[in-house]
Amino acid sequence: MTRTDERPGTDAASPLQELRTELGNYVGAQAQRIVGSAVGKLTNLADPTDAGKGAGKGAGKGAGGVLAIGKRVLGGGSPVKALLSHGLTGAKDKVVSGAKEALGGGGGKAGDTKTTNIVEVIDIGLPLRSVYDQWTQFEDFSSFTKGVRSVNMSDEIESDWKLKVGPSNRSWKATVQEQVPDERIVWTSEGAKGTTHGAVSFHELTPDLTRVVVVVEYYASGFFEKTGNIWRAQGRRLRLDLKHFQRYVTLADEDAEGWRGEIRDGEVVRTHEEAVEDEEGEGEGEGEAEAEADEAEDAAEEEDEDDEEEE
Repeated sequence: MTRTDERPGTDAASPLQELRTELGNYVGAQAQRIVGSAVGKLTNLADPTDAGKGAGKGAGKGAGGVLAIGKRVLGGGSPVKALLSHGLTGAKDKVVSGAKEALGGGGGKAGDTKTTNIVEVIDIGLPLRSVYDQWTQFEDFSSFTKGVRSVNMSDEIESDWKLKVGPSNRSWKATVQEQVPDERIVWTSEGAKGTTHGAVSFHELTPDLTRVVVVVEYYASGFFEKTGNIWRAQGRRLRLDLKHFQRYVTLADEDAEGWRGEIRDGEVVRTHEEAVEDEEGEGEGEGEAEAEADEAEDAAEEEDEDDEEEE
């Protein structure tokens, strides 16, 4: 016996209509399965702690999405576009947020901060004092480095730095903790996206050759800063800026008038004026000592000559 599907008040459905109905039912069932699986996996990826929580609530959301997808498909829309527009938008946002948090840009805990240690060495063919004096001119750093936009000195100890990090601008407040003329400078700096603790030392290899050693501990907390840590971008940037400094100080028309003061434990213990006065006094003392030595040598020679004449 042949079964005939009859509907009250309408004629029997055509084969094409039956095919469209069955196709719609199939697409709806497949969409429900795919969207439910995809949303569940992506949600767990973005926030693993939600796995196993609120299963009924998630199922309700998935069912609502399937109804919207079914309407679009039955209305002649593309099943793929329907899936993307209704099933994956929220999940995509969760995954992006999870990726940022993994790299430190999504409000991670303070204890998750990692330290980057950087050590760079460069030799410069100039006397030690010329190299040191130029380094103390912090406001000139924007003239030869790529990342430094500007430096404003608040006093001999504190300064405000504006830097370019990726597509963003960053502000740092630096504090000199120790500074000994012609020997070393130790500093710390703090910013919204990280902190540093560094030291630069100056070593005379020959009267016309100076070695500069820079050691930095860098604690990144911004998204771009932590992303740069993965590729050691900060170390490469410091290495390049040291080469820029080498070029800048070597090609300078004249030596810079550096800051000759001394800082200990974040406090000035000898001002620039006092240091210059002491150096001038030492220079005069050395000149007098040399003059006395010359006079003594001349006197000894005269005595030798007198002895020879007596003989």
